[in-house]
Amino acid sequence: MLHMIKKQASVSLKTSYGLFNLTAFSQDVNDPMPHLVISSKNIDKLGTPNVRIHSECITGDLFKSKRCECGQQLEFALKYVARKGGILIYLRQEGRGIGIINKIKAYVEQDHGYDTAEANKRLGFGYDERKYTDAITILNDMNVKKINLLTNNPEKVNAFQNEKIVVEKRIPIEIAPNKTNESYLKTKKEFFGHFLEMI
Repeated sequence: MLHMIKKQASVSLKTSYGLFNLTAFSQDVNDPMPHLVISSKNIDKLGTPNVRIHSECITGDLFKSKRCECGQQLEFALKYVARKGGILIYLRQEGRGIGIINKIKAYVEQDHGYDTAEANKRLGFGYDERKYTDAITILNDMNVKKINLLTNNPEKVNAFQNEKIVVEKRIPIEIAPNKTNESYLKTKKEFFGHFLEMI
């Protein structure tokens, strides 16, 4: 039997970005690592909500690592959702789905000269292990029929191709590169096909 994630708990949350609803989704009510959803209070009044599907990045989101732009994308999305309304889905799939321990090991490989895609392969993983089915389940649970998707990643757009949820518009969420993450962003653009204009 397929166990689907479902809403486990929800609460109003005042943040420095604004007032949101915070909701946890998981298969198990005791799951210590549920997916988290931050949504603006006016979702029901939005014809097409703005949606950011953000995969967990402890190093970027929490510690503000300069190796990636994840933390800056998260901040951009939270401000955008607070200002224009929408939903941010925080998926617990660290390190393109390989977890924080293996992500740290991948960083070591990168320090030895391998790019972000090659590093994951050297550890025995695919280039990108992330899945977006749980995000689609969450949006269906929230009765969302169409979205404006905040992303540079074509795979996130493609994830909706055979779904009932329509992506009406893609909203770029590009962050200017720095000297540390320039090579990383180049791999994103040239290998993964991300829509990036600044690199």
